Amino acid sequence: MITAASVIAAEENNPLIPHTYELVVGIFSFLVVVIVVGKILTPRIQKTLQERTDAIEGGLIRAEKAQEEARQTLEQYKAQQKDGQLEASRLRKKAEEQGAQIIAEMKEQAQAEARRIIEAAKAQIEAERQQALQSLRAEIGAVSVELAGRVVGESLEDSARQSRVVDRFLEELEERARTQEQITS
Repeated sequence: MITAASVIAAEENNPLIPHTYELVVGIFSFLVVVIVVGKILTPRIQKTLQERTDAIEGGLIRAEKAQEEARQTLEQYKAQQKDGQLEASRLRKKAEEQGAQIIAEMKEQAQAEARRIIEAAKAQIEAERQQALQSLRAEIGAVSVELAGRVVGESLEDSARQSRVVDRFLEELEERARTQEQITS
């Protein structure tokens, strides 16, 4: 049987039961670690976590502000774009109106120039016609005086007589031309 002395001797050599001084040193060391962690490290960890939280929240706030600014800028851009399109449309319409006005003015100038050219041509034709009539009268007068002189047998050298004969002859020719025009009309 095992005696009490053998149990005590066995307890002293038992590796599972710590010695008292080990227990005291272990408890003291545990308290030092708890104090160091609780009083020094925990506030620093909490401070770091709070700074990170603030940084994240600040980043989110800045991101929201940036999004709001971007949205406002986009709205301003769209408004400016719309204004630009309206301005471009207005300028295009104004240019078309000015173009139409310029075309109308140019047509009017061209028509005025055409009328002036036609009137000048008519005046020139009339002048040439009058000149041709006078030269024709003179020629016809000379020929008719010569012919009348041959028919009558006397000279019609007198200019007053020549002029009367030629005028009478030309009047008869013009009268015949008028009756011819009336018949054909």
